[in-house]
Amino acid sequence: MSTSPAPRDTDTPLALLGGLSIREFLRDYWQQKPLLIRGAFADFETPLEADELAGLACEDGIEARLVEENGPDKAWQVSHGPFDEATFARLDAKDDSQWSLLVQAVDHYVPDVAALFEPFTFLPRWRLDDIMISYAPTGGSVGPHLDNYDVFLLQAQGQRHWQLGGMHGDDAEIIDGIDLRILKHFEVTPGEDWVLEPGDMLYVPPRLAHHGVSQSDDCMTISVGFRAPSADEVVTSYADYLGASLPESLRYRDQGMAPVANAGELDDASLERVRELLLSTLDNPTQLAQWFGRYMTQPKYLEQLAAREPALKTHELVEYLEDEGVLVRSLGSRFAFRHGENGTSTLFVDGDGILAPQPLAEALASYQRLTAVLLDYTTADLDRSAVVSLLTALINRGSLILECDLQDEEDDEE
Repeated sequence: MSTSPAPRDTDTPLALLGGLSIREFLRDYWQQKPLLIRGAFADFETPLEADELAGLACEDGIEARLVEENGPDKAWQVSHGPFDEATFARLDAKDDSQWSLLVQAVDHYVPDVAALFEPFTFLPRWRLDDIMISYAPTGGSVGPHLDNYDVFLLQAQGQRHWQLGGMHGDDAEIIDGIDLRILKHFEVTPGEDWVLEPGDMLYVPPRLAHHGVSQSDDCMTISVGFRAPSADEVVTSYADYLGASLPESLRYRDQGMAPVANAGELDDASLERVRELLLSTLDNPTQLAQWFGRYMTQPKYLEQLAAREPALKTHELVEYLEDEGVLVRSLGSRFAFRHGENGTSTLFVDGDGILAPQPLAEALASYQRLTAVLLDYTTADLDRSAVVSLLTALINRGSLILECDLQDEEDDEE
C-alpha cells in the first residue's frame, strides 16, 4: 500500500460509463441528463439472493419498505418493516399481486454489496450514500417518481422495463399520503424506453422522472445513491455547529448610529449591520471545512456504530499488524480527510474530526484494506505511539475493524 492513491486516469474510456471517460461523463451527463449503459458490469452475478433480501427486511433495525399497487384506481400503499413470513405468504397468495420490496443500506450488512461502491469512487467517496436493493415480481414497481439525488440503477437479476420522463421542479404534482415521490402525471420521453438485463445500468440525475416495472418474477435492481443535503439541512446544521462555538460577547452592535427618524422603524442601516454580523460569522472557510467534513461523514444509522467488545489494547494492535494483520473500514462507517499545514490533516470519521498525519488520513479515507505501514505514518507532533493510540481508538469505537473479526462475524452468521 502506497502513501496515497495513484492519480486516476480520467481520460480513458470505461465500460462502466458506456465507453465514456470519467471526464466526459462528468462534463456531459453528471446531474444533467440520463445515460443508459449496456453491459456496465460484464457477466454480473447478484451478490444477494431474493430470499436473503427478504430475510434482511424481517430484521429489527433495518430500513425496509413494501410498496403495493392495489385496485382499479391504482391506489398506492407503503408499509414499513420489519416484516414477517406471513407478509410474504400473503403476497405470494395473490394472483394479481403488484408489489416491490425495498431494503435500504444493504451495503451496511453485506460485504459483497459494499464492494460495489468501489467502481464508483471516480466520484468523491464522501458523496456516496448507500446501496438500496429492490425486488419485485412481474408487474411490480414503485410508480413513476422523482428522486432528489443522483442514482445508478444496476440490474442485478431478471429484467426491468424503464421509462423516463422530463425534469421536474418543486411544483411537480406528487401523490399525497405516502413517503414516495410518485407523480400524479407521467409522460414518457420519446426514445427513453428500455428493458435492462443483468449487468446493464441506467444513470438518472436528480429530479428526472423515471418509472421501472418488473418484467420477470426474479427482478432485482441495485440502486447506488448519493448524499445530497438540502439547503435547509445545510443552513440548519452549519448554524448549529457555529452556534456551539461562538462567544457570548459577539453580538449585534450599532455604535456610531445616526439618529433615527422613527423609533418604530426597522431601517436599512439596521438590516445592513445584522447582515454584516451574519456574513462575517458564516464566511469562515476553515470553520466551514471542519463542519462539512463532520456533516458528510455522519453515519446513516448512528446505532450501527457499535463499540468493540472486549476493547483492543494498543500492544495487541501492534502485534496484529506486525503479524501481517489487516484493518478494514466497518460497513456503514464514513471517512474523509482535508489537508492542513505542517504535514497534518483533519481525518473525518463518522461525524468527528481528528488531527492525523497527512498520509495516514489519506490512507484511512482512500483504502479499504489497511496494513502495518500505517504505523509509519508519523509527524513531529504525532509519533508512532500517538498513531497507534489513534488507530486503537477508531477500532474500539467501531469505525475500523480487524479483518479477522469481520471474518468471524461472517462465519457466525452462516
